[in-house]
Amino acid sequence: MLAKRIIPCLDIRNGQTVKGINFVDIKEVGDPVELGAKYAADGADELVFLDITATHEGRKTFVELVKRIAAHLNIPFTVGGGISELSDADKLLSAGADKISINSSAVRNPQLIDDLAKSFGSQFVVVAIDARGNENNHWTVTVNGGRIPTEKELFSWAKEAEDRGAGEILFTSMNHDGTKNGFANEQLSQLADSLKIPIIASGGAGTEEHFVDVFTKGKADAGLAASIFHYNEIPIPELKNYLREKGIVVR
Repeated sequence: MLAKRIIPCLDIRNGQTVKGINFVDIKEVGDPVELGAKYAADGADELVFLDITATHEGRKTFVELVKRIAAHLNIPFTVGGGISELSDADKLLSAGADKISINSSAVRNPQLIDDLAKSFGSQFVVVAIDARGNENNHWTVTVNGGRIPTEKELFSWAKEAEDRGAGEILFTSMNHDGTKNGFANEQLSQLADSLKIPIIASGGAGTEEHFVDVFTKGKADAGLAASIFHYNEIPIPELKNYLREKGIVVR
């Protein structure tokens, strides 16, 4: 069995790490380079850095910050935000990022997934999907940080992304994001059953037990969270020990 991965996510705005509740109420929590290095030392398997203002305000991801992060980090990291063409991805990978994550730009131009996979390889391409479910279990894909609903539906869009060459899916449930009530395990399990590529679960982490559930019930390959790590509510070494005690393979 492949080891399950624990991935802190750092939302970046104006060069600082921030964390909001349900994507809107934003608080600053520190320097991304320092935080990233701390997580690496704590045993995080990977990191994700998302420039949360990039897509919304049409800004390109801060390449200089990525260079600084790469210089201080010894674990793989993914960057996203404002990547809408090959040259954006090229700059970020050249600056030291291990993978790039695309979200709104892929929804608007699905061909971008094919182009990135062909140019750099599927292993470098993460397609992030922010979706919101209704009472009939219809999950609508949203763009621009969850602000705008689209015509796309979670499961068919994830399958299309895989078919076009995505190497991983990062699924954030907008219903669960920031609530700390657990991940969207039913939908994650459905994704895992329908796709061959790894799935990173995001949105809803609040307790160590939530990670056990997401890896067992949700069948996720990786669990991503932000505030519980940023505010040290769950230290990563403790989380990994807890997962090991529950029989879950972690690095």
